Amino acid sequence: MTLSPHSSRTPRITEVSALEQFDLLAKRGTSAGGWRIGPIDLTQRRDALEGLDLKGAVFLGTALPEGFGDAVRKQGGLVFPALAEMPFNPYRASAYAPEDLYAGVAEGSPYEHSPDGLIYQWYCENTAVGAGESESASLAMSLHDHRMGETLRSLSWDGPLVGVMGGHAAERGSEDYAAAARLGFQLQEAGFSVATGGGPGAMEAANLGAFVQPAGSAALDSALEAVAAVPSFRPSVSAWARAALGVRSELAAAGVTGGRSLGIPTWFYGHEPPNAFATDIVKYFANAQREAILLEICSGGIVFLPGAGGTVQEVFQDACENYYASSPEAVSPMILVGREYWTTTLPVWPLLSALAKGRPMEKAVFLVDSVDEAVGVLRS
Repeated sequence: MTLSPHSSRTPRITEVSALEQFDLLAKRGTSAGGWRIGPIDLTQRRDALEGLDLKGAVFLGTALPEGFGDAVRKQGGLVFPALAEMPFNPYRASAYAPEDLYAGVAEGSPYEHSPDGLIYQWYCENTAVGAGESESASLAMSLHDHRMGETLRSLSWDGPLVGVMGGHAAERGSEDYAAAARLGFQLQEAGFSVATGGGPGAMEAANLGAFVQPAGSAALDSALEAVAAVPSFRPSVSAWARAALGVRSELAAAGVTGGRSLGIPTWFYGHEPPNAFATDIVKYFANAQREAILLEICSGGIVFLPGAGGTVQEVFQDACENYYASSPEAVSPMILVGREYWTTTLPVWPLLSALAKGRPMEKAVFLVDSVDEAVGVLRS
């Protein structure tokens, strides 16, 4: 499934992130419309640039020949500047893989020295109260998050995306964690694609289940046992991440390609690290933007596992989208798992069902007792 196909009136978007790629494309054609170039060094490519129609081209932190930026603008292209050195690429054109964010951790380097840890430290330093967030830092974060949105729109999936929402507090080795993992496994098995907030707890478990599904149910049991040796990311994110990376490594050594799933975490909650089982990680600085996008893209529906404030917020944020849906076809399923939890512990269900009564969304909200039932609802 392609989330948002490009209009036929819009030039095809081509990401140009290597000098060799630019050279090849420049030889093939005369128009750079739709090219998003950078950050690469084109200072020695004046002749190639002058031979191109640059209308619709976008240069992202690209080094251009002296004075050539004005020529780009006159032709209708855009030039975004190179920004001060920072621990991330504001113009990144692809999703992160766990190996990108946790580089060095599996080999013994502490999480704090990993790319993800360094970016979180940078984020804290530039957004702390009284820090006086600089214009370049603010611009860099906005550009990065914009590019993450573009990345999401470019991703395609084998089946409809089903969101799994739930608390970050579910520890490895607990029944709640195992249930979320079974949910991810069964969704992948049923032909759906799993999307989560990309963090620990139930989110990690759902991504874990989707990842190990191609290896079978015995592999799921083994993975659950392996990660349970480090129940939480507290006190050591390093140990927590290594346990997950170890499971991935063992499956790869056995020739198993993990099932794809999506994680959309945020550095806003950077004290909750991203999990290493989502294969495609689209990480944001702005949490509000990330929350809205996560709910928006789950066209196959959302399963809400027991959680606290964040999960309750997501229930009603999704309910609002369904309540004001432009047509019955725009309503997506909402499945709450845990009758006792959602009617007594946190009585969300009475309000949700009352809100839905008499509207098209009424037939799309469900309260079930198990993840097996949740998958059964989606199958039907």
